[in-house]
Amino acid sequence: MRFAMTLLGAALLASPAAAQTGGTAIPTTTTSQTISQTISLGTATPGGGFPLYGNAFAEVMNAADPQVSIVPRNTRGSNENIPLLEKGELDLALVAGEPAYEAFAGIGRAPVRLKILTAIYSNPGLFVVRADSPYRTIRDLVGQPVAFGARGSGLPILARYVLDGLGLKQDEDFKAVYLDRAGDGPAMVEDGRVAALWGAGIGWPGFAAVASSPAGARFIAPSAEEVTRIRARHAFLKPLTVPAGSYPKQTEPIASLGSWSFVLTREDLPDDVAYRLAKTLHGAEVTFCKRLAQACETTAANTVAAAPKMELIHPGVMKYFREIAVVK
Repeated sequence: MRFAMTLLGAALLASPAAAQTGGTAIPTTTTSQTISQTISLGTATPGGGFPLYGNAFAEVMNAADPQVSIVPRNTRGSNENIPLLEKGELDLALVAGEPAYEAFAGIGRAPVRLKILTAIYSNPGLFVVRADSPYRTIRDLVGQPVAFGARGSGLPILARYVLDGLGLKQDEDFKAVYLDRAGDGPAMVEDGRVAALWGAGIGWPGFAAVASSPAGARFIAPSAEEVTRIRARHAFLKPLTVPAGSYPKQTEPIASLGSWSFVLTREDLPDDVAYRLAKTLHGAEVTFCKRLAQACETTAANTVAAAPKMELIHPGVMKYFREIAVVK
């Protein structure tokens, strides 16, 4: 989807069809008129962390810069968002760390030429089970039905890397369940259809739902020894921590590992558009954090730290980062 351009005072076409029209970079205000733009943002299936984040991102950004209208769009997740960006059918999209890593590295495909707009949040991977279940380690879950996330999302890919580091196969050592909707997982844990739900992040809706249920939750993460084994095989996964209080009745921090998710842009997103978005987002960091706990990690500094390579950050974003001395 390319930018839809309208004059202020006319109706802003915010539907998906509107974003299919052609357009150019955001211009500056003229003496006679101001141009507005609609920017499409791919998220994921309802009930998961990406729609929650994407909707808040659009709300905060649109309020901070009324000349830009970011319109979230539900998709099947990271694995659909990447080709939609490549085809220019999305301007921006949320992509989990593992699919982004594979796409940038050209694993199983040609390397993508997409760019990073911002890092959004870290994704420490965990299993959640009912608090009254007998399961306490990853090995305890072998042979059990486990919901690994929505089809097309990045969660099953993260699980695959974590389990591979332990010598386990997702579809062979577990009764793997893949969801049509990310929001279906918590109820399956609560009623016993699955023994565990795999997820990632801080304040992830699926974990929050299980932790808030009458039965409560127990979280299962790799042990320190297992983290060492996993990283020996997949060094791009980083040690990460879920702080205490991230979920109801979670009184202790949970050490795990994972990666950072990103907002990626289509390859030909104009530099001045990316610059303007980066500047708006940086100015709205405090507001965004107040709006959504997960967004507290969405900062310019974290983007620089999380990017696998500096050249993967959009040139327009890098121009702004140099101006504010986040990079030299």
